[in-house]
Amino acid sequence: MTEKFGAKSTADQVLSDVDLKGKRFLITGASSGIGLETARSLVSHGASVVGAVRDLVKAEPATASVRDAASQRGGSLELIELDLASLQSVRACADKLLADGRPFDSIIANAGVMATPFGRTIDGFEVQFGTNYLGHFALINRIEPLLADNGRLVVLPSQAHRVADVDLDDPNFDQQAYDPFVAYGRSKTATSLFAAEFDRRHRDRGIRAASVMPGNSITDLPRHFSQEDLQGLFETVGKARAEAGLPPAELKEIPQATATSVWAAVVSNKDEIGGHYLEDCAVAPIDDTPNPFADGVRSYALDANKAKQLWAKSEQLISAAS
Repeated sequence: MTEKFGAKSTADQVLSDVDLKGKRFLITGASSGIGLETARSLVSHGASVVGAVRDLVKAEPATASVRDAASQRGGSLELIELDLASLQSVRACADKLLADGRPFDSIIANAGVMATPFGRTIDGFEVQFGTNYLGHFALINRIEPLLADNGRLVVLPSQAHRVADVDLDDPNFDQQAYDPFVAYGRSKTATSLFAAEFDRRHRDRGIRAASVMPGNSITDLPRHFSQEDLQGLFETVGKARAEAGLPPAELKEIPQATATSVWAAVVSNKDEIGGHYLEDCAVAPIDDTPNPFADGVRSYALDANKAKQLWAKSEQLISAAS
């Protein structure tokens, strides 16, 4: 697979001529947006997909297009209930998958929330840290035995990781004023650090993990923004990029925003992407300029020592909540 893909590539283009019959994938957040298109593109090439969703009743009609694609192309879709904001739900989902016992060739941790009002999960974690990061951390570590040798883990951080590093001393905003976008940025930095440490821990099985910045697209992720807030964000991004001499940020169509996830999960050289942060179907450069809307990855989001510290802190937090 030496074909070069980029920012304009779609998931179907990335998977062109790829036969995924016999391959099995787990996707969180599979009933809308990028997760839905990821599932559709994979089953369209013969894959078996397990879609983890918060609400099974709503997800059934929402995933009809995926079932249609699966029936035409020999793939399959199963849904499983998962509320990442509840460790009880995470454990129940994981234990159901473990009892089933079938392995996964790739796990794609796609689900997330963005810039929510301050709140806490059932277990007392700040909602974005608990949902975007800790829920996935708990799920993936519990089902890690199901990830096949030479398999792949793909997690979805965000350009917003550039806004804030993790705060290991106060991850849940117990001692500081809450800022929804800072909290979002921290949760996405944590997600990237998780991939880096997971990759280090499991590469002896040939498993590689990578972070994917999908690109900006219009999904229901920013549902906590008013139209005015969203427009203001786009204007802020545009101004910041112009001041840095960068080209305007282009919105991607959802099939384009899905491309890097499936590229990382299926067709890329796993040993070239392992431990890295990816954007536009390529390994992104490290860029520590202070501009939060620049391209590339901040070095703190891949810092090996910070990743180990976050892992240990996460185990403590989950243990204390159990």
